[in-house]
Amino acid sequence: MQDLWAAFGLVILLEGALYALFPNQMVEMLRKLPDIPPASLRVMGIVAVAIGWFVVHMARA
Repeated sequence: MQDLWAAFGLVILLEGALYALFPNQMVEMLRKLPDIPPASLRVMGIVAVAIGWFVVHMARA
């Protein structure tokens, strides 16, 4: 459970860093988000999950 909280904290840290370092670009990206087809968002989400799983798997090996 401690690893889960550490991972959650890292996600928040990285997302916060993006907003702190690139606020204008993040706003522009969020404005464009409704124009992206749901199928493309789903594929990007699945790819992100697969990459995340692979990174965790390699870190634990």
